[in-house]
Amino acid sequence: MSDQPTPMQPSPRMSAAGLPLSRNWFAIIAFIWAGQAVSMVTSFAAGYAMVWYVTESTGSAFVLAVMNICAMLPVGLIAPFGGLVADKHNRKLIMIVADGVIGLISLVAGFVILAGDISLALLVAVCIARAVAQAFHSPAMLAAMPMLVPDEHLLRINTLDQLLAAVASIGAPAFGIFLYTTLGFSSVLFLDFAGAAVAVLGLLLAKVPTVVDPAAAGQHVLANLAEGWRAVSKTRGLVLLIGAVTLGMVIFGPLSALCPLMTFAHFGGDGYAASIGEAAFGVGMLAGSVALIAWGGGKRLAGLIAVAAVIVGACTMVCGLLPPDAFPVFVAMMGLMAVACAWFNGPLMTLTQRHVPDDKMGRAMGLLTAATGLAAPVGVAVGGVLAEQMGIAPFFLVDGVACLLLGLVMYLPKSVRALDCEPAPSAQ
Repeated sequence: MSDQPTPMQPSPRMSAAGLPLSRNWFAIIAFIWAGQAVSMVTSFAAGYAMVWYVTESTGSAFVLAVMNICAMLPVGLIAPFGGLVADKHNRKLIMIVADGVIGLISLVAGFVILAGDISLALLVAVCIARAVAQAFHSPAMLAAMPMLVPDEHLLRINTLDQLLAAVASIGAPAFGIFLYTTLGFSSVLFLDFAGAAVAVLGLLLAKVPTVVDPAAAGQHVLANLAEGWRAVSKTRGLVLLIGAVTLGMVIFGPLSALCPLMTFAHFGGDGYAASIGEAAFGVGMLAGSVALIAWGGGKRLAGLIAVAAVIVGACTMVCGLLPPDAFPVFVAMMGLMAVACAWFNGPLMTLTQRHVPDDKMGRAMGLLTAATGLAAPVGVAVGGVLAEQMGIAPFFLVDGVACLLLGLVMYLPKSVRALDCEPAPSAQ
């Protein structure tokens, strides 16, 4: 009997990875992202409570920088190995274990703090442990998405992550401060444990295909990682674009760490004022993400990234020039900056996913996560020292100029522009 489809047997709809797409693919995505959304809210609340504890107890840009480095550096160092694991094992199981570990870390830390043993050393340990788990979760999650959605919706799904993060960032900081000041630090961490449990439940209810690279099983770890790099570097423009975005993360990284200190030291605000700034950034990310999802990003995704860098740089420069009584303008600039920030990750992830075979996607996503994960702590480390020496407002001005210049030059290489002008080759 012929295996060719007949009028009575239409060809199955294909995913972005070229696999037969489940008829209930939207329900699968809904289960996964509903759980991740709850987890994001609780994680943002817990994370902001930790940031504010450090801000309130030390008032030091350097200590804040150290905390952020501890939260990001392990992701950059370990994510390539997390991507390798994602290409060799069940990606759904990896995400479940990672979410479960993050929840248990918060639960244990909550009990320790409840017993009265709160210290910077404990918070540093929590940040590092959570980051290690995230280093395995992120590549597995990013590698799984092309198998679960059709190509025309891939950018929208990639943008959904930051949209949910934006929604969480609007109210979660204030919620975290409320729990921190009324019920105690431990209550925020217990809530984070509950959020991780919901994320695990969402994954358990979803069916995620398992795709592994048979060649990876017998290869040395370094050979596996090199194979992932070759899969990415086949497209020169993609390498240049990833390099430019990585440099942008070095430049932009300090801003997320130092915004609470900008509110506290330059504008004289308290914890709730700082949460307003964070909420404004969340609203901007939400607006930018919604616009990108509705629009679809168009055909010039690399160009969109360059435009976003220019807008972020200009807004950061304005923030550095504001007088101490212009906090409302600072909040507005944070919101506008965030709109542009929403146009970075989704387009870059989509361009990468369209040019890399699915059985090597975990390693590609691991390398991409590592690049941005290592860039951010480097930027925070350098930025923390510079801000301590030159002052927080002058640092915002200098940082904005650097980001603006990067945006103006990153789209000049012909191979980068070709990503927007030529059809992406099949990843199969």
